[in-house]
Amino acid sequence: MEIKTRDDYIKSLKEQGHVVYYNGERVTDITTHPAFIPHINAAAKTYEMALMPEFEELASATSHLTGEKINRFTHIHQSIDDLIKKVQLLRAIAHETGSCFQRCVGFDALNATYMTTYDIDKKYGTNYHNRFIDYLKMIQRTNKMIVGGMTDPKGDRSKAPHEQADSDLFTRIAERRDDGIIIRGAKAHQTGGANSHEILIMPTQFMREEDRDYALCCAVPLNAPGVIQIFGRQTNDERKFGGSIDAGNAEFGLVGGETLIVFDNVFVPWERVFMAGETDFSGVLVERFATMHRQNYGGCKGGVSDVVVGACALAAEMQGTQKASHVKEKLAEMIHLTETIYAGSISCSAMGYKTPSGAYYPDPLLANCTKHNVTRHIYEIARLAHDIAGGILATMPFENDLKSPEIGKYVEKYLAGVQGVPTENRIKILRLIENMTGGTALVESMHGAGSPQTQKVMYARLGKIDMKKKMAKKLAGVQD
Repeated sequence: MEIKTRDDYIKSLKEQGHVVYYNGERVTDITTHPAFIPHINAAAKTYEMALMPEFEELASATSHLTGEKINRFTHIHQSIDDLIKKVQLLRAIAHETGSCFQRCVGFDALNATYMTTYDIDKKYGTNYHNRFIDYLKMIQRTNKMIVGGMTDPKGDRSKAPHEQADSDLFTRIAERRDDGIIIRGAKAHQTGGANSHEILIMPTQFMREEDRDYALCCAVPLNAPGVIQIFGRQTNDERKFGGSIDAGNAEFGLVGGETLIVFDNVFVPWERVFMAGETDFSGVLVERFATMHRQNYGGCKGGVSDVVVGACALAAEMQGTQKASHVKEKLAEMIHLTETIYAGSISCSAMGYKTPSGAYYPDPLLANCTKHNVTRHIYEIARLAHDIAGGILATMPFENDLKSPEIGKYVEKYLAGVQGVPTENRIKILRLIENMTGGTALVESMHGAGSPQTQKVMYARLGKIDMKKKMAKKLAGVQD
């Protein structure tokens, strides 16, 4: 099925028949289940905006493989302009959703795999790149949504994959056959997993020769036999089940609806296998994916932060504090932090370069700096938002209290702000701020695309300390 419109996308999910569990029970139709609808709505925006004239240039691209017009989320970057447009697109969609729209991870997985399969073939004479091109053409033609499957559960972090008491704690090749492989394991924190069509599995870290069965890259339909998804809890997730005000952002939800995706003896034909034991390229693929994904964060988090700034400005107006100098100062600082993380995404894109495969790649050091800034600045933006909004952010009554025939009048009376502003409007804005600056949203900003320590590891590798020491010695006149 070719997916062009929002309706096409929802129909494809309804017909998919994949195995998804929520709170211990299997969900037969995620398109009608309140826990999934907001995440589906957010992802659907990536299809809708590609058809809107004002976003067409950002949300669409021309395939370098077929010459056909495609959704940018299935594109392989062919220029610096492509890298920059990607970041601009992410900020634009974040303005529309105020939430995670989930297709970035698969987008980055496609690009990282494209570059790496080319390099593997060049060294070993394998046929992974041609296989991947065939797969990519299918994805571009059908416009399917892909999960980028990077993170394994890992078990005991002090032990390598082959040393684990349970060998399935890292996704692995359990059996090699003439027609394909059998895989076992799981991928954790899979953004958009429940409402995607395919998962592109990648190794989670550099693998040594003893772990060659874990050096795996392959594509699996999410409705394949043996694939099971378990939906993760989110902050205030039960608010999706009744009303709309308490959810804060009822239409598009909170973050990306992550799942634990289990592979219980899943068969993968060889034409969908793009790495199978080439351990020396496992770390290359991980680093490329991480760089591509860290490039994003100033775009999507910048866009989300724009909405938070607007909500805080409105909250100040509704409670009569908008003219206070400290509020103006806090809003200015929030804008500064937002533009700083966005500038990071633009800079690593502008300093990108062409790889041997022909695909373009953002500057990895600057991409890591961008993500590291996000892990700090988003928390500071949230802190300032909580300061401006006030303690009411954490103690508001239920939506049903507002609507209650008995006590609604008291909520209306005592939660009122500036005269003329409906109490309900003030509550809605405060709930939006609460939704966007608390719990799951902050944790995702910290650990999505890698926790801060992973960026520091890359600083040590990419920071050219020896070169910088030579500069210092030369200027100081120090002889070796």
